[in-house]
Amino acid sequence: MKATQVLGVMLLVLTGGCGPVDEPVNPSGAPAHTAAQALEEGNGLAFNGLAFNGLAFNGLAFNGLAFNGLSSASFSSWFQQHPAESNQFMKYLVHCSVPAGQTRTYSDGTATHVWNGGLGLAPAWSNGSPATLEEQQVVSACLASLVNKYGRTVLISILGTNALGRSIPTTASERGSFTLREGCFFGNLFNGEGLFAGNDQGMLFPEQSSLRACALSSGNACPPLTHVGSCHARCQPDITGSYFIRCTVNGVTYHPLTTRLRPQDISTCGDGICQRPNESCGTGNRADSCKRDCGVCD
Repeated sequence: MKATQVLGVMLLVLTGGCGPVDEPVNPSGAPAHTAAQALEEGNGLAFNGLAFNGLAFNGLAFNGLAFNGLSSASFSSWFQQHPAESNQFMKYLVHCSVPAGQTRTYSDGTATHVWNGGLGLAPAWSNGSPATLEEQQVVSACLASLVNKYGRTVLISILGTNALGRSIPTTASERGSFTLREGCFFGNLFNGEGLFAGNDQGMLFPEQSSLRACALSSGNACPPLTHVGSCHARCQPDITGSYFIRCTVNGVTYHPLTTRLRPQDISTCGDGICQRPNESCGTGNRADSCKRDCGVCD
């Protein structure tokens, strides 16, 4: 991730719903105080039909993520249909696409919305050109990587390259803190091909759980993301094995992003702490029925 000091760590507040999220915390001192500041406000993104239909029809893909795109009649019409949700979606879209230090502004007649840049994954699109296929894919991958089923803040490390093939810089501190391989994320929201997630390690054991349910949990835990199994069966790694550079599904090859977690962000039934909402009461020793941590349900 980029900021005054460039880092790949992001504060995850994107959600599969639109309920409030907890305030961000950073007890480990990991470098979440950089570009993550741009995402510390708000309730997360309602990742539903608004996202899929918005990019296809609001004109941004063709007009560019600059003044000409944001001032178009098609964008205004799309934004006004669901102003609150559109504002949140644009917050994350701009953060993924536009470089840190830049903003994008839109006035709807009653309020002015300002969205901060962050990762800068789509340089040409950010400057007002139509989004290239690489930009469409990597921005879609970024949005997919930020989906959080439970609406709680989680620190993650995002690895990969921007649309021009330039690596997202990381630091030694980040690499030392975020050691747990999580997943690969890819797809294309712009043309309706969908979003996909895969696991970059074995799936979680029944007694394990995480607020990050999209990549490491079995089944399609985070619709509209489709889980495609192991990243290693779908994706090509870079020469260092640190992240994936291409992933293929349904005969289409995509520009993915790869994520890492901190080990402490995986919960285990029996550790003495009821980690709601990803752990729940019950009579067993599974995360979804954890008597030892959450007790027996009333």
